[in-house]
Amino acid sequence: MADMIVVGAGAAGLVAAITAARTGQKVLLLEQNSKIGKKILVSGNGKCNIDNKYIALHRFHGENPDFIDAILKGYDFDVVEKFFTSIGLELIEGKEGKMFPMSLQASSVVEMLEYEAKRAGVQILCDCGVTSLSKEGDTFTLETSQGIKRCKKLLLASGSPAAPQLGGSNSGYAFATKMGHSLIPRHPSLVQLCSDETWVKACAGVKVSGVAQLYANGEYITEKKGDLLFTNYGISGLAILDLSREVSTRLANYDYCELNLDLMPELSKEKLTNLLLGRIKEGSEKPIEIWLHGVINKKLISIILEQSKCKAKQENDLNRKEIGKLVYAIKNLKLSINDTKGFKGAEVATGGVNTTEINPQTMESKLVPNLYFAGEILDVDGDRGGFNFHFAWISGLRIGNNL
Repeated sequence: MADMIVVGAGAAGLVAAITAARTGQKVLLLEQNSKIGKKILVSGNGKCNIDNKYIALHRFHGENPDFIDAILKGYDFDVVEKFFTSIGLELIEGKEGKMFPMSLQASSVVEMLEYEAKRAGVQILCDCGVTSLSKEGDTFTLETSQGIKRCKKLLLASGSPAAPQLGGSNSGYAFATKMGHSLIPRHPSLVQLCSDETWVKACAGVKVSGVAQLYANGEYITEKKGDLLFTNYGISGLAILDLSREVSTRLANYDYCELNLDLMPELSKEKLTNLLLGRIKEGSEKPIEIWLHGVINKKLISIILEQSKCKAKQENDLNRKEIGKLVYAIKNLKLSINDTKGFKGAEVATGGVNTTEINPQTMESKLVPNLYFAGEILDVDGDRGGFNFHFAWISGLRIGNNL
């Protein structure tokens, strides 16, 4: 019988298994996939955005911010870097504080974690799904696809339903509720957004650096700056991924969501107006569609003309009033959102196991002695840029360090 069984060989489960084994615990790590760390392998386009140098409370989200604050205290980026240095992995800094393995290969992270786990004495079983869980006295019993396993301490680090193609599922939630824990509703986050407006299909493939403002039922909610990528289903890009958490929760409440897109945020309304006015040549009969080719992607022109209600047909029809209409449309392009690409397109999920029922110092359940939780299964999700990995690493470290 193992001292501890860890369910889920993702970021949190691997680090928890290693740190627990270092304390002398006999650890068994169960993974339903054929390989460990599948989400790690695809992160950062294969480079693995392993963490972020600038950890702050506002970069994390959940119903219980006090829990997040407590778990972050004393566990900043330096603690994570020290752990990875201890297993021989060097880190380098990219843009916006994003940290990567020096090799710029996610496979390096997984292989070194696997080596360290085995070196510390962790037994790893892949293709081992857990089908049922019970506890009698001080012993947990798990029925798995590879037989019955028992332990004194159990860690559920089985992730969220995000990215089911990589093994994401709701299985851990079922076990948590069976043990008496409550759940916060789960929604896709860091996910692409869908629209039923037909014009986006015609603009598919257009990518601009802009600002996306979110309005719900006509009320301004928030905004994000970054890439905007129009697609045949709606819109993606870094600014959209950053907005998606709020959009998902609003759509779940049946709010009407609309994006206000500034396609030229680097130019103020006044500067863009003067730029366009300065381009007008007297007497020119150039069609307005051709005239606009000089300043904006041609795929966007028809929708800008439609939304602006510009009456000018050719260049010599333009005046300050018509230019003002064009400027407003360029800096306030409207796109209604009716859905997201769901958990299959999501990098993470909001919600999860209610953290009011978890001790943030040890990650142990307040309801069931010797039951632990770490990583995505909990109601904590982070911003894009390495913050979700940071929470996974430190929640795993806290378990091992406090055994």
